[in-house]
Amino acid sequence: MKKIVRKIWRRLPGWLRLRVVRTTQAKFTASAAVVIVNDEGKVLLLDHVLRPYSGWGLPGGFIGHGEQPEAALRREIEEETGLVLRDLRLFRVRTVTRHIEFIFTAEHEGEPAVNSREIIGLGWFAPDELPEQLSPAQKQIIASVLEPKL
Repeated sequence: MKKIVRKIWRRLPGWLRLRVVRTTQAKFTASAAVVIVNDEGKVLLLDHVLRPYSGWGLPGGFIGHGEQPEAALRREIEEETGLVLRDLRLFRVRTVTRHIEFIFTAEHEGEPAVNSREIIGLGWFAPDELPEQLSPAQKQIIASVLEPKL
């Protein structure tokens, strides 16, 4: 049943998936995402069932009522990948219509694994080999984080 729902969800147009996610929230949505770079300079991306336009994106998730962005991010990453974040730093806050996104950078402990039914897959990607479907906004965020390291 989960696979059928996943297939149906993935076939819906991005604008409809986005509308479903956003209309289930009372006033606005808030999420936290993180750019994690490994020792080889590759960025961790997740293929997420619920992403509106493409599955691939930065690890993260929605912030719960009364939850702080950092705590939400640590919870989401550990639930979805098993990674423990360290040296978490706020990189940028951005708004997209009725959505607020807190973007962090972090180091990690352990090796990531798919630990959630919300995640289809994961991978480490070189900056010049990011998935084609990754949103331009997330590509720009990754480039901005990596810029000082180039």
